Amino acid sequence: MTGFASVPDGYRSGFACFVGRPNAGKSTLTNALIGQKIAITSSRPQTTRHAIRGILHRPDAQLIVIDTPGLHKPRTLLGSRLNDVVRETWAEVDVIGFCVPADVPVGRGDEFIVNELRGVANRTPVIGVVTKTDLAEPEQVMARLTELSKLMDFAEIVPCSAVDGYQTSLVADLLVKRLPEGMPLYPDGDLTDEPEEILVAELIREASLEGVRDELPHSIAVVIEEMAPRDRHPKAEPMLNITANIYVERSSQKGIVIGKGGDRLRQVGTDSRRQIEALLGTKVFLDLHVKIAKDWQRDPRQLRKLGF
Repeated sequence: MTGFASVPDGYRSGFACFVGRPNAGKSTLTNALIGQKIAITSSRPQTTRHAIRGILHRPDAQLIVIDTPGLHKPRTLLGSRLNDVVRETWAEVDVIGFCVPADVPVGRGDEFIVNELRGVANRTPVIGVVTKTDLAEPEQVMARLTELSKLMDFAEIVPCSAVDGYQTSLVADLLVKRLPEGMPLYPDGDLTDEPEEILVAELIREASLEGVRDELPHSIAVVIEEMAPRDRHPKAEPMLNITANIYVERSSQKGIVIGKGGDRLRQVGTDSRRQIEALLGTKVFLDLHVKIAKDWQRDPRQLRKLGF
């Protein structure tokens, strides 16, 4: 088997996904388990747009973690499509981690998701995960654990913090324990199967979201128009040319993203370029354009064009 090392007896491989309401810490936990940033994180809820696969390699197992958008009651066609991504993911994984943040009481949004999870819990084990313990007092963590145990009959319940590393390895152990025995599914060293263009677009969108008004996360989409080596002097360090369009729905939003005198867009370019260079391991020339795609979240034709 090319690219795969021999594996010990009892080796496990399979898929897990984290689900939860928006901003429950799913992406940060995914990145912590994989050991590298593959999913965007933001203080804004509902920022994950794709089901992104991260690959954790261990001597005893290969765990493919799928980070999904937050399940929510949709108000737009985009919202419905994102919920479809979540439900399709549930159907194909070996184990599910249901995330609730330690610093926020369990609420109706969590109950909405658990009601849906009950439909798969008879064939797929569900582990309750209390995230963000670094933001909560011990009594808050205990309260979340109690609230979680009353929601449904979880296979396990575990508190953790992706930020300070508290019990993240235990989360991985509990997920791996429920994978089937089998050969690795990806070559050693692969950290994700996402195309580079998708990861680059997500990093630009993450930078675009920082410090903008609450209404913008749903309204920003990024499309990579070109990724190609930049013509340079033979002795010069190689550089990648990336041209990207940032789409918003209204001219007022375009002004927010660009900022006064282009200040914000320049900051978006600086922040995302640093992340992209770290991801790709090469210098990048980044050419960003902000365009309006009116009401794209509600338009099936435009959703297809923007990759949804």
